[in-house]
Amino acid sequence: MPAAAPAAMPSLWMIVASFLFACMGVCVKLGSADFSTAELVFYRGAIGVVLMAAVSRLRPTPLATPYWRLQLSRGISGSIALMCYFFALGILPLATAVTLSYTSPIFVALLLVLWFGERVRRSAFAAILIGFGGIALLLHPTLEPSQWKGAVAGLAGGLLASLAYLSVRELGRAGEPEVRTVFWFSVITAALALPWALFEGMRMPDVHGALALLGIGLFGGAAQLAMTRSYRYGRTVVSANLSYSTVVFSSLFGVALWGEMLPAEAWGAIALIVASGVMVSLATARRPG
Repeated sequence: MPAAAPAAMPSLWMIVASFLFACMGVCVKLGSADFSTAELVFYRGAIGVVLMAAVSRLRPTPLATPYWRLQLSRGISGSIALMCYFFALGILPLATAVTLSYTSPIFVALLLVLWFGERVRRSAFAAILIGFGGIALLLHPTLEPSQWKGAVAGLAGGLLASLAYLSVRELGRAGEPEVRTVFWFSVITAALALPWALFEGMRMPDVHGALALLGIGLFGGAAQLAMTRSYRYGRTVVSANLSYSTVVFSSLFGVALWGEMLPAEAWGAIALIVASGVMVSLATARRPG
C-alpha cells in the first residue's frame, strides 16, 4: 500500500537514529584510548557545528534564535550529560554505559511530577520503581570497583539528559526548527569543552584517531537529525520506545568488537531498565482522565 510507507517512516527514522547513536558510541570507545573526554566532546561539538551550518544552508534556516534562554538551558545540560556519557563509555562495557544513559526517561517522569506538577498514572510510579531496581541490580553485583566512576558518570548523564529533553520539549512547542536546536547545542558543547581540552593538552590525531573523531561528529549529528525528524512526524510514544534499540545495537557492537560478554544479572538489569523506560513513556503518553 502506498500510504503504508510514509506512515512507517518516523519509526524507520528512529531505528536509523538508534543505529547511528550506537555507531557514535563505538567511535567514542575507540577514541577514548588516545583522547581525553574533553577532546572527544569538543570534536563532537565542533564537527556538529560545521555539519548543522551546512544543513541550514541546504534548506535555508536562519540560525539566530529568539529562544536563547531555552537553547542555553538545553545546551548546557545536554553538553554536561554528553561529557558524563563519553567518560562512562571509556570505562564501562558499551551496553552498560548506553543503558545507564537511557535512564533519562525515568528521571523525566520524576521531574514532570516534582518540577512541573504534572499528574501521571500510577503505572508510571511502578515503572519508576522497576527502573531503579534495574539500576541497583546493574550497579551492585556486576561492576568492578574500578568501574564505579564510570557508573556514577553514566547515571549523572541520564539525569542531566532528562533536563535537556525537557528543554527540547519546550523548544519544540515554541516551533524552533530542529537544525537550529542541534546547531546551538553543538556550539555550546564545543565552547564548554574547549577550555577543558586545552587545559589537559590537546594532541594531534593520527589517521585512526582522526577517523574516530570524524565518526563521533558525523554519526552524532546525523543521529540527532534523524531522531528529531522521527519525533516531529511520528507518535512520541512510538519514537521514544524505538529509541531503546540503541541498547540492542550497542550490545551487538560490544560483543562483536570487544567480546563484551556480560553476566546474566547484567542482562536482566538492562531488560528491567529498558522495560521501565517503555512503561514510563506509555504511562505519560496521555494525561489521565
